[in-house]
Amino acid sequence: MPPRGWPVELREGEILLRPLRRQDEAVWMQLRAQNAAWLARWDATSPVPMTGRRPTFGQFVRTLDRQARTGDAMPFAVEYAGDLVGQLTVSGITYGSLYSASIGYWVSQHVAGRGIIPTAVAMATDHAFGPLRLHRVEINIRPENAPSLRVVQKLGFRDEGVRERYLHIQGEWCDHRTFALTTEDVPAGLLARWRRTQHTQA
Repeated sequence: MPPRGWPVELREGEILLRPLRRQDEAVWMQLRAQNAAWLARWDATSPVPMTGRRPTFGQFVRTLDRQARTGDAMPFAVEYAGDLVGQLTVSGITYGSLYSASIGYWVSQHVAGRGIIPTAVAMATDHAFGPLRLHRVEINIRPENAPSLRVVQKLGFRDEGVRERYLHIQGEWCDHRTFALTTEDVPAGLLARWRRTQHTQA
């Protein structure tokens, strides 16, 4: 039986969330190379030194596929106007007494600031609260990451404070601020609220 709510494609205008595929390798690798400096300060790393070869893109996608098949994650490619421009992953999907998940994302600098990631996060959050039946979604952001802070501020995520030494990045344990929403915060859906916000600001 496939996991609840996956695979799926989510679309809003020119923005599409779809499963990441092995065929994305060339474009994905090019984007990551072009945006290496832009993303390095925020990308999580392992505190354990890597031995041997780095995983190939195919191995990376297979790992994400396994997590998706077991219902632990939803690894989305982010498309804008038909082009791959980033990635969004719903991870740490937990049920039991929690019904929660985390969202992480990156987008190419050349399309940053166009509302792509706020819209993508809104779609993914609604999917988590809808078909996945989750109760809570959180996003953890380094306090220095101004572009990402603007995303959660635009969407009205609740600031729940700082988690000290939360995530390993570039050789050190870095503080992160946690932002969250629960289903009670957006009874009509986050995407609908984001649309209203954009309309008001237009």
